[in-house]
Amino acid sequence: MTYFLYFTTVLVWGSTWYAIACQLGTVPIDISVFYRFALAAILLFAWCFTKKSNMKFSWKDHVLFVFQGFFQFSMNYLAAYEATCHISSGLNAVGFSMILVFNIMNSALFFGTRLTTTVFLGALSGLLGILVIFWPSIMSFDPSNSGILGIMFSLLCAVFASFGNMVSAYNQKRNIPVMESNAYGMGYGALWLLLMIFLSGNVFQFDVSFGYISSLVYLSVFGTIVAFWCYLTLLGRIGASRAAYVHVLTPVVALVLSTFLEDFVWEMHIFIGVGLILLGNVIILARKSQKIVLKPALTRALSS
Repeated sequence: MTYFLYFTTVLVWGSTWYAIACQLGTVPIDISVFYRFALAAILLFAWCFTKKSNMKFSWKDHVLFVFQGFFQFSMNYLAAYEATCHISSGLNAVGFSMILVFNIMNSALFFGTRLTTTVFLGALSGLLGILVIFWPSIMSFDPSNSGILGIMFSLLCAVFASFGNMVSAYNQKRNIPVMESNAYGMGYGALWLLLMIFLSGNVFQFDVSFGYISSLVYLSVFGTIVAFWCYLTLLGRIGASRAAYVHVLTPVVALVLSTFLEDFVWEMHIFIGVGLILLGNVIILARKSQKIVLKPALTRALSS
């Protein structure tokens, strides 16, 4: 089951890079992201009610859902989409892959998870692989243009997403089902985005082209509902540090799809980088899962 969740997440999120490209155009970024999570929340609530799931939670649970929506289902995607306006998808992938490091740090901070040698070596191999893959782009980076801003948005996206991972991990430790928490989290995320749209003064508009609508549906159903259920379930099973490694492997899937859809040319540094990523993948997954244990101080703070 763990491997199924892992590779489903990798394949789906790896394919969303191309779908996101289809979303960029006439519709402002914040509105496109709002459409994505509003549609996903509606579909997920409908699924939960059809299954007659218990949707009643305490106000403390809803506070956690609000934070999850803010970090995981709104702000991180605004930052990710904004980054694509300033840097290439390759550099964006390099920046966002830092979520692996942020998850390791936050897991140690909030949950007391130990950084083992195995996790460190696997993460290092994966990050080196991404560095090798996108080395030409990094070497041609010009700090005089808007690239610095793009990198900042990319890293900010990883920070937001990591905090969202921590909230989700805590929800699961409190035995809150993933689908139900995701439904509320996406709903609150959509409300956060609605507030951002109001503050920005953007006017709602929609692109009726097949490419925009089909990519929106794919991102909402598969890239959001299916992938987040798989990933957050995986996070609860193997911990945030190891689960975040999917963000190291998804750029490889994006490159494979780009080969067929965008005539991407594989070069020697690409093969070397992919090999390093796969090696790190094997190292981390071969390690026995480590359960998350809340620190006493954190438990008292969140339960008070």
